[in-house]
Amino acid sequence: MEEENNVTSSPSPRLRHRKRSSTEAVLDGNPSPLLVNDQNKYKSFMVRTYSTLWMIGGFVMVVYMGHLYITAMVLVIQIFMAKELFNLLRKAPEDKCLPGIKHLNWHFFFTAMLFVYGRILSQRLANTVTADQFLYRLVSGLIKYHMAICYFLYIIGFMWFILTLKKKMYKYQFGQYAWTHMILIVVFTQSSFTVANIFEGIFWFLLPASLIIINDIFAYIFGFFFGRTPLIKLSPKKTWEGFIGASVTTIISAFFLANIMGRFPWLTCPRQDLSTGWLHCDADPLFKPEPFTLPAWIPGWFPWKEIEVLPVQWHALCLGLFASIIAPFGGFFASGFKRAFKIKDFGDSIPGHGGITDRMDCQMVMAVFAYIYLQSFIVSQSVSVDKILDQILTNLTLEEQQALFIRLGQMIGHS
Repeated sequence: MEEENNVTSSPSPRLRHRKRSSTEAVLDGNPSPLLVNDQNKYKSFMVRTYSTLWMIGGFVMVVYMGHLYITAMVLVIQIFMAKELFNLLRKAPEDKCLPGIKHLNWHFFFTAMLFVYGRILSQRLANTVTADQFLYRLVSGLIKYHMAICYFLYIIGFMWFILTLKKKMYKYQFGQYAWTHMILIVVFTQSSFTVANIFEGIFWFLLPASLIIINDIFAYIFGFFFGRTPLIKLSPKKTWEGFIGASVTTIISAFFLANIMGRFPWLTCPRQDLSTGWLHCDADPLFKPEPFTLPAWIPGWFPWKEIEVLPVQWHALCLGLFASIIAPFGGFFASGFKRAFKIKDFGDSIPGHGGITDRMDCQMVMAVFAYIYLQSFIVSQSVSVDKILDQILTNLTLEEQQALFIRLGQMIGHS
């Protein structure tokens, strides 16, 4: 009896029970989560549709405004993603004892932003202010010492972290430090490729992003109406019907979208500065129509034997294949990540969709692939006059440029 009393009177820790999501309930043997069996699917369908239309409308408007505004949109998305990811490991009691830890996380974030965007946009910024001698000297100096500035800002954050370490908080603080750096790698790795794609031509940003959007929409639609066979345990609402239907639709869309987008110089011309004016350039051979003879197996009743195709459309098929087969694994990774943290969504900023990070999981994978594909198979790696001029404007002072001009004049005169 005494032993019983001792057992019952011993203090037990209070456990917080989180309300289980429908996804977790399904995996424990409860009814199927497939959309075809969801009683509230039409209500959620309408909410998701309205949100999607608003997002697509805003996206189109920003694209119309140009390269700089698209870059600003990417920057805003990064900030929202970082906020959602920072909050995953937040613990209120520890944060109260460490009032500066949030500011430290954002210090590292904006330092990384300055480093990444400075590396990508420095040459274009110099090209923008070339006409103003004072601004050009100022920008040239900032570019020259850009890496040193970023390094010392990081060191300030590092010292700040060390000086604020508190006893009994070491594990939490070092966990936050490591988590912050992982977020920086995830967020800025993909964004650097995204911004680089934008300035190579909006086409190389818009087409991959559009293919992911199309794949998401049609995976949802096909799963909504026809989904019967679960695809992967990490994401119970995904079905083979949705995956296959979206894949076929995405690949076909890639071929035709490339033809439409490839006919607008505003989308295909690369931007060499940070101005916002309309672009005009000589069309790259990729965007010049070529005749294509249809294969013999095409039925005789088909009215055309030959069609005009842009060479870039064949590359678009590769992008469509990746967007439909490989990029969804970014979503599966995110699903597993959320299950590890026992959350349904990363946030609730987009009704019917979750958070910003929930919509960017596949986009991150796609942006990296689009950049690598562009640089490996499309962009010429040879030295060009424009590239040499960019290096001269970025790395040489005005006096050095004048000396180079005189030397070149002398060399050409002697030849």
